[in-house]
Amino acid sequence: MSSIELTPSQRNILQELINLYKNAESAVKGEEIAGQVNRNPGTIRNQMQSLKALQLVEGVPGPKGGYKPTARAYDALQIQELDQAADVPLYHDGELIPEANVEQIDLTSVHHPEECRAKINLRGSLADFGEGDKVTVGPTPLSKLQIIGTLEGKDDTDNSLVLTIDDMQAPVGEASH
Repeated sequence: MSSIELTPSQRNILQELINLYKNAESAVKGEEIAGQVNRNPGTIRNQMQSLKALQLVEGVPGPKGGYKPTARAYDALQIQELDQAADVPLYHDGELIPEANVEQIDLTSVHHPEECRAKINLRGSLADFGEGDKVTVGPTPLSKLQIIGTLEGKDDTDNSLVLTIDDMQAPVGEASH
């Protein structure tokens, strides 16, 4: 399948639509998306026209209307729609964030323990996260790995958090099969 080139703004809007749609499971109003991405509702409507032309969103008319992501939207952002996705919990300043699910953990600079970072790709909104916040990821399903870190930054274009790793823990003992 050919990949669709999206602007960072389009990626951000589409990602937020998917996040909101997942939580509401109904059409999402442009105003809701605008509030999450800190843009004018008119800008969102204009961007939605482009995303509709690319067959990434569909408009739902009526008072309960809004926008819904299409299967192509998930493909364009390389999000796998898993029916039975394993839950990898995320804690923000010690509080479990039930609507967030960790999709991917990339460890960077592991050969420099004092500079070790983790990039955490999420399904869920990044709006409430701020630099310096304490974030705990995991335990992961198989290895039971848990990463404790300090938020260094966030990337809205791929819905990820960048953490400075303070601690990593995995139970020692028998391996899962």
